[in-house]
Amino acid sequence: MSIIRKRSAAHKAYLPNNLRDNQYILAEFKLSDELLLALSPVISESSPQPYYATYQKLSKLFFDITEELELKNCQFIANDKLARVRFSQEMHQWQTNQQILFYYNPEHHQLNKAFFDATKRAKKISLLFLATGSDIRLNAAYFHQKVAQVVAKLCKQINLDIAEVRLRDHQHLTYDLFAKNKGCHNTQTHKLRHIEKRYQSQEVSIPIHHSAMNYAVVSLNVSNELMQLVEIDQSARDPYNPLYAHITNIFTQAAQHYNLNNAALIANGLVPIVRYSIHEIVSRVGELQMLGYNPEQLPCGIVSKWDANELTDTVHLIFVATKENSTEHGFGRFLNQIEQAMKEVSEALHISASKDEVLVRFHQHIAYNF
Repeated sequence: MSIIRKRSAAHKAYLPNNLRDNQYILAEFKLSDELLLALSPVISESSPQPYYATYQKLSKLFFDITEELELKNCQFIANDKLARVRFSQEMHQWQTNQQILFYYNPEHHQLNKAFFDATKRAKKISLLFLATGSDIRLNAAYFHQKVAQVVAKLCKQINLDIAEVRLRDHQHLTYDLFAKNKGCHNTQTHKLRHIEKRYQSQEVSIPIHHSAMNYAVVSLNVSNELMQLVEIDQSARDPYNPLYAHITNIFTQAAQHYNLNNAALIANGLVPIVRYSIHEIVSRVGELQMLGYNPEQLPCGIVSKWDANELTDTVHLIFVATKENSTEHGFGRFLNQIEQAMKEVSEALHISASKDEVLVRFHQHIAYNF
């Protein structure tokens, strides 16, 4: 193999053929006094559901436009909850105090639905577009373009300045690190190029001023075998401290070994949410563990957050890409480093490649104001 071909191969990730591909786009804007007045000139606060007519009118306009532009899986959200999307063979939505989780199979499920609390005025309106079909990554630019058309048309109808809308394009690939050990021998080759470069190749432009995040979340199930690696004293004030400390030490060594210096371990039962932030943020917000990173800055090190009093079902290991992890080819090499680190972690934690599932979810996000 020539030197050029070796360098090219180093930047490619060979992922199992049974990986899952997801894309969803959020368009969000504030429900300002001016917009509220335009939608509903008269609102009776004494009414049991004072904002019902507002949300109904706006959601109907939204669904009429999505139908016209042939987008079949769209959700209207006016309850200020965080939308999270996951693959499932069964379609359902599950709400908590802070989140709405959408489970669906892009190849089979389509639904338009409105989520709102008519007794309360939402701070913002969120329009969620779920990608459908079988070639999601291939059609991602076209889907993004369609969503932009819906937003532009809706803004025109409600007389909203489109510059007030923020659009967030979320894409991720999900697979079992040990899929090959379970019989999936066929692979797909990915360079994992930047979203804007992929879109440019299909003549879909992204504004110059946008933020981008690329990161991976690896999920480890806490099993009986894993707990047996350390001595746990159930009568202690912090019984699970030895377990989480052990996992953290192994994780830290592996991450540093493969030069993955922008990472986090979350084992406190909270849902890790990675966001772009000018300054590093690690904070708890109710059910959520917020992690804010600026990928343009130097790596900020390895963060560990665990609750030694509680046994969590899943330990989340997060690797956030910085400028040094990005090449002209994309993030293939970065994901390969993560896989190597996780195989080292799995071996040290006696995780069975043929039996246990180690889910890797590689995220690519971009966000911008029109």
